[in-house]
Amino acid sequence: MTSKTASLILSGLLLSGASAFSISPAMAAAPVQAPVVTGLPDFSDLIDKVGPAVVNIRTTERVQRNQGVPGEEEMQEFLRRFFGGQIPRGRRGGPQAPGGTEEQQVTRGVGSGFIISSEGFVLTNAHVVEGADEVTVTLTDRREFKAKVLGADRRSDVALLKLTATNLPYLRTGDSSKIRVGEWVVAIGSPFNLDNTVTAGIISAKSRDTGEYLPLIQSDVAVNPGNSGGPLINMRGEVIGINSQIATLSGAYNGISFAVPIDEVMRVADQLKTSGKVTRGRLGVQISEVTRDVAESLGLGKARGAEVSMVEAGGPAEKGGIKVGDIILKFNGQAIDTTRDLPRVVGASKVGSRANVTVWRRGTQLDVPVTIVELQDDKTAATRPVPKKPAPAGVANALGLVVGDITPAQRGELGVDAGVLVENADGAAATAGIRVGDVISQVGNTPVTSAAQFNGLVAKLDPKKPVALLVRRENVSQYVVVKPRA
Repeated sequence: MTSKTASLILSGLLLSGASAFSISPAMAAAPVQAPVVTGLPDFSDLIDKVGPAVVNIRTTERVQRNQGVPGEEEMQEFLRRFFGGQIPRGRRGGPQAPGGTEEQQVTRGVGSGFIISSEGFVLTNAHVVEGADEVTVTLTDRREFKAKVLGADRRSDVALLKLTATNLPYLRTGDSSKIRVGEWVVAIGSPFNLDNTVTAGIISAKSRDTGEYLPLIQSDVAVNPGNSGGPLINMRGEVIGINSQIATLSGAYNGISFAVPIDEVMRVADQLKTSGKVTRGRLGVQISEVTRDVAESLGLGKARGAEVSMVEAGGPAEKGGIKVGDIILKFNGQAIDTTRDLPRVVGASKVGSRANVTVWRRGTQLDVPVTIVELQDDKTAATRPVPKKPAPAGVANALGLVVGDITPAQRGELGVDAGVLVENADGAAATAGIRVGDVISQVGNTPVTSAAQFNGLVAKLDPKKPVALLVRRENVSQYVVVKPRA
């Protein structure tokens, strides 16, 4: 083969390959056009403007200390050295307390905060001032003020302080609902007691869930102990959040930090200013996530809403007519996409107000009116005993279940109106987590009334499709997805 022939063959292959993978103009998709990054921002003018409104917060606590204990000073010194200076050294000469003890002021910690009005209102984290007997606020010009704690809310980790001063520098609040992932932000605070330390980064994620009432802003801004309570600031000089948490294995910055959105903060601060506490609404239900398999089995289409796994006896949900097994889809017209959405919208509701709750129940969408009550401290729910029955010699159905009818006495004991009692679980049911003593009250969207009816429903199931069973264990119900065996 001549070199000319080889060249022609190679050219033919290349042309053929180009033709085989060519895309017509009608089929071609336009490439994503990204803005050109021409340089990094300069934060110096921004910091000059907002820095004076960021404050250092020191807290102290009055403690009782026994006098004259041999070796006490040596032990305290040992602890201070061992724990790296974290054990505070008390001051002698405090007022004498009864019983041979003296009262002294000890430093509890250092945090950050920021002024939100010229009249001296300051925002910080609740955990910064928790347990403090005295709070000292220091401005960048070295002026110091004794601050009064107007109120602190542990659920949102927000506290509001008041300084006796006027004409103070203050920060403007932004709109945290309009933040964008990737935009530049700045944090100012006192990490490790280093006042007015500035760090910068970008917003990494919005609405990051780490708690019921905290859809946090995630950023890669360096935040360390002492930054707590300081502001997260956008490029317009507006506060969009309070730096509150870090994800860390060492106790120091590890690349991920979280801030409470300023919209949430200001709602809390308004209540703290008015009444010194935060009042939240309560529905009186326990909820769980709706999986894709459960949604498909119940006819919801896609996974959405919050599954009601328990209804508090005598609570607003029970009085309104919400039932175990309902899927809450909307609250006052606002869509509930995940279980995390419901506590927030209910918590933001006014106590005593009437709310319209849209639920999915046995294949039908219903509106249930509920009167919202005040959320109290968490209480541990009492569990009901499960009746013990010996495993029978019955034949398991296609789900691997042997069930029996529930007697009237057992209904009262279990707190159920209907359903069947699981006497043996094997195969697919056992794999799904169903066990002896569970109560099954629903197959898909059909309520269960007897063992015979339950077995009849199971016999008609499509073995190629999973089915959701509403299963009650102790005082909690949940949909469990099981695939019938052929």
